[in-house]
Amino acid sequence: MNYFSRIVITLIVIVMANTFANAQDTIAEAKTLDSFKLLIPELGVLIDSALTNNGMLGYRKNEIEVKKANLKAKRRNWTRNFGIQADTRYGTFDNFSNNINGPNTVTLSSTTTQTNYGVGLYLKIPVFDVFNRKSDIKQAKAEISQAESLVEFQEYEIRETVIRYYEDLILKENLLEIQAINLSDAKVNKEMAKKEFTNGQMEIYEYIRISDITAGVATEFEKAKSNLLLAKKLLENYTGVKIN
Repeated sequence: MNYFSRIVITLIVIVMANTFANAQDTIAEAKTLDSFKLLIPELGVLIDSALTNNGMLGYRKNEIEVKKANLKAKRRNWTRNFGIQADTRYGTFDNFSNNINGPNTVTLSSTTTQTNYGVGLYLKIPVFDVFNRKSDIKQAKAEISQAESLVEFQEYEIRETVIRYYEDLILKENLLEIQAINLSDAKVNKEMAKKEFTNGQMEIYEYIRISDITAGVATEFEKAKSNLLLAKKLLENYTGVKIN
């Protein structure tokens, strides 16, 4: 092998080494910029937070307390038929009295201006209340049971929704990782194709084809990133937990 051949071989090795190094740098840079993992809390933490912050669930629980208060009121309804009544009267009163002394009876009368007071207890027993009290209490208990069932159903729906959002976020995160790797590979392939095209080793239509493929991969990556951000915001909004 002559001196000129050794120089050519050396130059080829240097070019290939530089190309490989540039490709590795491109991959490392792409992964550093585009590949990341979210700090997603545990599923149980997210569910507990959603149960605490859900406004509709809070409304349902308050409704139970209202129903319980209504039941107590119905149970005390009988007391409205029992009570104390007092009155005060002021005016001129005619007083009569008989004095019996042997065979003689003496009737005395007088007129006085005075104030009279009266106090008494009363108890009413309406037939309607007697027959409907049991029905009213039964209805109030049924309303409490319905409200409690709605709370349980609401909690079930919240748990199910959080699980769906959580799993969807994990999926979108993994898909973004895949798209990031694909984009890194596409960028490396395009860079190598550009060098080959510049050196006259590749036809222009092949270079355009590779450029189009890279653009398509970049588009899919942006879609995956947008889907991940959407899934993240939905889970944050529903649970009230900030995800970094």
